[in-house]
Amino acid sequence: MRGLALLECVAAGTNDVKGIATRLNTPRSTVHRMLNSLAAEGYLHHVPYKGYLLGPKLIHLGMRALEQRPLVALARPHLEALAQRTGDTVHLGVTDGAEVFYLDKIPGTRGLEMRSRVGQRMPLASTGVGKALMLGIPPSRWRDLYREAGEATIAGSDRPPPVPWAKYETQMADYLRRDWVFDLEENEVGVRCVGAPVRDISNSVVAAISVASASQYMPNDRMAELGPVVRATAHAISEALGWKR
Repeated sequence: MRGLALLECVAAGTNDVKGIATRLNTPRSTVHRMLNSLAAEGYLHHVPYKGYLLGPKLIHLGMRALEQRPLVALARPHLEALAQRTGDTVHLGVTDGAEVFYLDKIPGTRGLEMRSRVGQRMPLASTGVGKALMLGIPPSRWRDLYREAGEATIAGSDRPPPVPWAKYETQMADYLRRDWVFDLEENEVGVRCVGAPVRDISNSVVAAISVASASQYMPNDRMAELGPVVRATAHAISEALGWKR
């Protein structure tokens, strides 16, 4: 367990012996031995004078983990078709507590780079994928998720402040009727998204997708046009999972 905790420290950006020892409350000598062992097995990579990075074996295991998730394999062709049709970045994510966990990402063709990445977590209530996932969560829980996203805004000063709760609740109720959602620069300034939920054979929301781009490529009228398109793609993935309309 300490070895796994050490890997998580490195993944989070703490990559020197002193910093890891402090975070794990473990003697430096012990941390040094663990780091050497993990580096020798390929789980870590040591860069002289810079510290430790995640190693090639973890990259291999991560790719195998993604391949073994049927959701990713089934959704991929639909995501690729959506990315080709729109020219924008496409995401696939699932719920992980109060956050969305990104399983797949297809970059757009407009030359824009977004901070989202596979394996990253972001607040449900402030992201396009997250809001789409919330459509499968009882509305009575929305306010708690809204608060948690607000706390994340305080912790990360680069996040824009949330809209007032009353307005947010009205928007979510409207999204629930449509079965698609908007992210109007609520997670990242200058980035807008259109998302929709993915359901399984039990009609439960098990994932969500989104199309994201810079705000200049996402005026209100285009977002409204994309809503049914993104929803149709989500429905196609849902049908591959056994969902019936």
